[in-house]
Amino acid sequence: MNKPIPGASFPPLRVSDQDGSLVDIGKPSDGSGWRMIVVYRGRHCPMCTKFLNALEHHVDRFREIGVEVVAVSADSHEQFLDHVQGLNVSFPIYHGLTLEQMETLGVHISSPRSANETDHPFSEPGLFVVNQDNQLHMTDISNNPYLRPDLESLLSGLGWLKNPENDYPIRGTCLRS
Repeated sequence: MNKPIPGASFPPLRVSDQDGSLVDIGKPSDGSGWRMIVVYRGRHCPMCTKFLNALEHHVDRFREIGVEVVAVSADSHEQFLDHVQGLNVSFPIYHGLTLEQMETLGVHISSPRSANETDHPFSEPGLFVVNQDNQLHMTDISNNPYLRPDLESLLSGLGWLKNPENDYPIRGTCLRS
């Protein structure tokens, strides 16, 4: 499994929007300079739906500190359209994450337990914060839907580290020999 390297350039991540058009979600679109990409399991996961709806309660605060929020899954277009009807979010959500993209991001990949769950391999949760220089600034990768970052702590931490007076570097960049 690949492991994302903090400080490295975030890879192009072309996935589908609601209309089926390909969009590179690694690049901010709202002028904020920073972007938080939430990778979620898909329509079949009630914990993902709960997390995305909870994230909506904080999205304005992320915008206030200059961080655009987007989410993506490996769902098909039909699964995606069905799922967004049950969500109450204002941030962009995308679909069509490929196995190759999941491997590039270093997220854990699971197979469905049955056809009732879903019909394709899917990503376990991941969260990537990309800074204004397109560098991976923060990452959180889990192997199941019950481990996710606390949104209040994440907001507080991002607000603090983005403050130029704190001069806080990207962490986790030391390589062991």
